[in-house]
Amino acid sequence: MILYFIAYFLLLPLTFVNYLVVLFNSKDHARGYFKSSAINIDKFGNREFRTLWNATLRTDAGYQFGNINETISSVLGKNERDETLTKTGKILVFFLNTIDKNHCRKSINNLIN
Repeated sequence: MILYFIAYFLLLPLTFVNYLVVLFNSKDHARGYFKSSAINIDKFGNREFRTLWNATLRTDAGYQFGNINETISSVLGKNERDETLTKTGKILVFFLNTIDKNHCRKSINNLIN
């Protein structure tokens, strides 16, 4: 458990230090740095919290969370399409789609390896 807390607390400061190193070494790579990091965190969240998401955001018949190469939005989009979202899932999709029109459906099959 101690290692978990050490890793968690180092993530944010190391992210900014790494960004500065990337920026210093290659401005081209720095351009998409935060978007790429956000997608990686999203994929991690899909895998790490799969039990929570499967229990709260989709019906039993819905497409399952947990594929490490898929974002949470992609799974939400598939469940939106298949009409297998729970009430909580529908609220989350509404929020995401308000920020970015059709965000979840646009994320379907947007697998990133």
